[in-house]
Amino acid sequence: MSKYAVPLLALASATHAVSLGDVKHVIMVMFENRSFNHYFGTFPGVRGFADPNVKINTATGKSAWYQSLAGVTNETEYLLPWYLNQNGGEEGFNQTQCMCAGANNWIPTQQIFQAGLANGGATDQWAIIDTPQAWGYFKRDDLPYHFALAESYALADHYHAAITSNTDPNRWFWQSGSIGVPGGPQPANSGGVILDDQQANECLAAGLDCVPLHWPAYAQIMDEAGVDWMSFQNSYDWATNSGLFYFAAFQEAANDSSLYQRGLNFDGPNGLDAYIARAANGTLPEVSYMFPPGALQEHPPYTPVDASWYLNQVVSAAINGPNYNETIIIVNYDEAGGWGDPHLPIISPEGTAGEWFQDPYDEVGYTFSGPGPRIPLYIVSPFTRGGTVFTERADHSSVIMFLEEYLTARGYKNVVTGQLDDWRREHMSNLVNALDFENHNQQPDYSIPDLPTPPTPLKDDDGNIIGLYAGFCSIEWPESCSDSPYVPAIPYGQQTEENSLIYEDGYMLARGYMTEGRWLVFESNGYALSNPGTVKSTSNSTDALSATAATADHEALAQRWVVHALTEEGTLFNVSSAVEGFYLSPQNSFSSSVMGAQAFNITYIGNSQYVLQKEGGEFTNINSDGTVEYSSTPTPYTVWSVTYSNTSST
Repeated sequence: MSKYAVPLLALASATHAVSLGDVKHVIMVMFENRSFNHYFGTFPGVRGFADPNVKINTATGKSAWYQSLAGVTNETEYLLPWYLNQNGGEEGFNQTQCMCAGANNWIPTQQIFQAGLANGGATDQWAIIDTPQAWGYFKRDDLPYHFALAESYALADHYHAAITSNTDPNRWFWQSGSIGVPGGPQPANSGGVILDDQQANECLAAGLDCVPLHWPAYAQIMDEAGVDWMSFQNSYDWATNSGLFYFAAFQEAANDSSLYQRGLNFDGPNGLDAYIARAANGTLPEVSYMFPPGALQEHPPYTPVDASWYLNQVVSAAINGPNYNETIIIVNYDEAGGWGDPHLPIISPEGTAGEWFQDPYDEVGYTFSGPGPRIPLYIVSPFTRGGTVFTERADHSSVIMFLEEYLTARGYKNVVTGQLDDWRREHMSNLVNALDFENHNQQPDYSIPDLPTPPTPLKDDDGNIIGLYAGFCSIEWPESCSDSPYVPAIPYGQQTEENSLIYEDGYMLARGYMTEGRWLVFESNGYALSNPGTVKSTSNSTDALSATAATADHEALAQRWVVHALTEEGTLFNVSSAVEGFYLSPQNSFSSSVMGAQAFNITYIGNSQYVLQKEGGEFTNINSDGTVEYSSTPTPYTVWSVTYSNTSST
């Protein structure tokens, strides 16, 4: 049970058509190097460019959208997010698809995060420490398959890389739960601490970036427990995609061993074609790792459009296979790749065992290992069908904890790893709340969405996939992918929030314990909590909170609310209205000042339902006749996360 849950789950349906233990297949797909806002800042109904809670820089008074340009240019002081394909046209599309951002390794990422922590949580150094293009973003036209998949299933908007660094530390954490931070669960001299990419059997320095790793990958734990698992990938990319080879147990595994046959035996039995065939005949293993070949893994300069072809191969095979009704696909990105995002994760208290240590490079001092920047996560399943935003704080440890929950529900023993430290277990989601097994709000929904068909990637003369970059971009524009002509003219001095912080109108069903960053609509019994909106003064209002008829698109401004967390974690929030920003008060009316605000516990009770309770007091409910009632017994809400540009009540 989530640390945020309370014993109210009996409010949900008691009839379990299916449960986590009925799932037959979990498929995990790992891509490379994209941040959340770089991909989904414009996406409707998530924590993107419409974010009402973005942090304010305590030094400048500006929000984290404003990136400092000190020392970068004299044309202007700040850079707002900017659309990469602003020039349009096929050539511009190809260039930005193949474009790179900036540095994504340990020291610069730490420097960006530490600067943000010093400024009240507003990370405003991406353009200085990284590059100005790091603040660029795509829209739907650039990512049609990604957007279609996200709006058909679930998109997490509080998911972070595990480590403030690049590929190998994050992938190895994703596959084991650790990078060997001193003081963590791993024995001394077991291979840590892993801070940057390292693919040779050696140490960069004493106790730094040492391979092989002498703690178990989660795949080894599954193998020893008798779980049917497999790593699917093609041999020519085994060294750069799967981290399994870098664990000592796999390096030492005999060719006829289960570890080798399931984890390192590439092509025929473990390639993409084998996966597609097994999905078609219903013989996929219980747990599958999927690793795309280099040209299809989305690592800049390799492109989103090519990666979407591979992703479609994986998803289409599963959702059109005989076991789709019992399948969950988790699509990850290992880290942000230098693309910026304004939101810091929750960070452990200084001195937390297994998290804090002295930087061995002597560049960033005594510091935390992670979590890292915010990155995309999709969950594709009948249990997430229909367009949901998963709101819980999560990182790569969450995938391991989900596998633990899943395999335990399947009846396996000894599938809880000892490699995750206590802080991650306590503070990161296990992703289970992203799923709805109760058939609430039409879940599960076994219908298959109409997804676009991505173009087939370019191939060489031998039929090998090489993709847009190797097959066109690098030939047409041989300069570095982080330089001109790949990078469009950066709009210095031409930006306003209105022409930069753009987003689509729309909504997503919220699921998971509540976090900040969204405009919310609370609906129950066919009505939504509403601000009458009649008061125009700055004094406390005498208007009472009301309810008005819910609408199909959840667009009414009077029904829109913002939650303001009173603690870094927990269920306690102030609630303000989109109408003039007034706060709900203890008198069930509105206050123009946060000093007059009522604190509410907003508690997720499972299966897309929430309850709203005054701190230490009554629940705020909507009756079946549309009246607002305050009672000792809760009536659940469905909560929608919405983004609409309208500024007047409808």
